[in-house]
Amino acid sequence: MTKNAFIAITGRPNAGKSSLTNLLVGEKISIVSEKPQTTRNRINGVLTKGETQFVFIDTPGMLKAKTKLAEHMVKSVRSSVEDVDVAILMADATRKMSGVEQELIRSFAQNGTEVVLLLNKIDLLKNKEDLLPLIAQYNELYDFAEVIPISVKRRINTDRILPALKKYAVEGEHFFPDDIATDRTERFLCAEIVREKILWTMQQEIPHGTAVDIESFKTRAKNGAEIIDIGAVIICEKNSHKGMIIGKGGERLKEIGTMARKDIEELLGCKVNLQLFVKVKEDWRNRENVITEYNIADE
Repeated sequence: MTKNAFIAITGRPNAGKSSLTNLLVGEKISIVSEKPQTTRNRINGVLTKGETQFVFIDTPGMLKAKTKLAEHMVKSVRSSVEDVDVAILMADATRKMSGVEQELIRSFAQNGTEVVLLLNKIDLLKNKEDLLPLIAQYNELYDFAEVIPISVKRRINTDRILPALKKYAVEGEHFFPDDIATDRTERFLCAEIVREKILWTMQQEIPHGTAVDIESFKTRAKNGAEIIDIGAVIICEKNSHKGMIIGKGGERLKEIGTMARKDIEELLGCKVNLQLFVKVKEDWRNRENVITEYNIADE
C-alpha cells in the first residue's frame, strides 16, 4: 500500500529550514547561507522510503513584508501550511520566541494543522536546561504533536524526525517519481546555486537585492564528452551594486562563477561552461512585472 505525506517546513529566517530539507532528502536541493531571506521560492524535496513518499515543502522564512517581493514570500508561507498532512515549526533554541512563531502558530490553529515542533541548534546551548522554559512557552500556545530538540548541523536527534512524520502519511499513489529528490528543474537549481555564491561572497544588504535568471542552457559534445553552456544573468538594483558584484577587474564575479560552476558540475554530472552577466533593474523588489517575469518568488 503506497502512502504520501506532505510536510510544510516553516519558521523564522535562518532557523535552519533549508539545511533540514537537504538533510531529510539526502541531497542539496535548497541553498544555504547565514543570511535571512535565502529561500524565496517554495521548494519541494522528495524522499521515497519503501511504500511512503515524503514531500517536504521548504518555505521562505516568515518576515515582515517591506517590499513586493517580501509580500510574495509571506503569501507563499501562508499558502504552504494549508492542506498539508503535517507541518514542522522550526525554531532556534538559542533565541526567544518571536512574533514570527506566534503568527505561524495562529495560522496552524486556523487550519487545524498537526505540527511537529523542532527546536534546532541545541548544540549551541551551554546549559540544556534552558530548553525547558522555552518548550513550556511553546506548549502553552499550541498542542504540538511532538516536540523534538535537535541539531541539524551535529545530527543530534535528527533520526527521530521521520518516524514522527510517518504517522501522518495517507494512503494514495506517489505524486512524484520515486527516484527524484525535487520537482524543481535543473535551470532553477543552477540559478539558486549562483545566488547562493553571491550570498556567500557579498555582505550586508546587496545580496538581498539580487536575483539570478538562466537565459541559456545548451548541451554540446566535445571530444566525446558532454558540456553544458549556461548563460546566467545576475539582476541587481543599482549601478553601484553592479560594480561591487563585478569587483575590481572582474575578480568578484569570477570568484562567484568559479564557486558556482563547481557545484553546478556536481549537480549535473558533467563539465559546465558558465558565463555570468550583470544587469541593473532599479528597485526590482518592488516591481511586480520583474518579479513575475523572472519567477523570482511564487505564491
